[in-house]
Amino acid sequence: MSGAVGFLVFFLTYAVVYAILAIGLNIQWGFTGLVNFGVAGFFAVGAYLSAFMTSTPSPYHLGGFGLPFPVGLIVAMAASGIFALILGIPVIRLREDYLAIVTIGFAEIIRYVIITEENLTKGPYGMGVIKPYKELVPPSFYSLFYLGIAVIVLVLLYVAMQRAVHSPWGRAIRTIREDEQVALAFGKNVDFFKLQVLVVGSMIFGLAGAVFGHFFNFITPNHFLPMETFLVWVMVMAGGSGNNLGVIIGALAVRGLWEGMMFLSDILPQGIQIGAVRLAVIGLLLILVVMVKPEGILGEKKTASDIL
Repeated sequence: MSGAVGFLVFFLTYAVVYAILAIGLNIQWGFTGLVNFGVAGFFAVGAYLSAFMTSTPSPYHLGGFGLPFPVGLIVAMAASGIFALILGIPVIRLREDYLAIVTIGFAEIIRYVIITEENLTKGPYGMGVIKPYKELVPPSFYSLFYLGIAVIVLVLLYVAMQRAVHSPWGRAIRTIREDEQVALAFGKNVDFFKLQVLVVGSMIFGLAGAVFGHFFNFITPNHFLPMETFLVWVMVMAGGSGNNLGVIIGALAVRGLWEGMMFLSDILPQGIQIGAVRLAVIGLLLILVVMVKPEGILGEKKTASDIL
């Protein structure tokens, strides 16, 4: 596989992972109005749990159960959902800013636990993650093969979430986003619906973490910095919150812009850090979206049937 094709496959796989993350945040924020600033924490939980489940025995980290790849995905989703449930129960009745604070704290706690507990996670040195089904395809085609796996996961998730948001459950959560009092008047348990959405979205973050870990073949705490949460928020807002196809397009566009700026390193004046330029450009993009096209690239298409 040539260098250009290899880079394209790498970029598309990375973008698919972030599209999965964006769908998870879209369910929480775009359709329900829940503010989750801890996306990176659930992302990390999914990556490490799947790595523990599927890796071979090692004295240097937890796990090593050698379980199949699909089991790793399921465990990653389950663990992320359990953490979301534990976090959500005490604060879901409170104002949304409390949930934002709790999720930020959770993400940083997870990251620092990974860094400090070297006997469990190999700490800042990172740990290897298996490549699933690598015996099925030649090494030169494995990246393309794994891209296919990631796309299948994304398509299945997209179909499932489209069915969910157009079901009575989806109409209920959109009504909660628009006006909780209306949902209460229709007899809906608003707090229970919010908790469901928090758990479902966080399970999707865990799924993305598992797909990411097996793709990258190596994970460290630096893969799960707060910046990852910020990027996912930009993707959702740029693509169009409340529109699953829109946030997928947003993920492709923002990730493409992020990766494309690496080529600026050859033309930037000496001393200018490409990382700082990336942050400035993404921040400017967010400002422009909010000012010029707040509904995003596609935006949500509302109809009369979308409310209770």
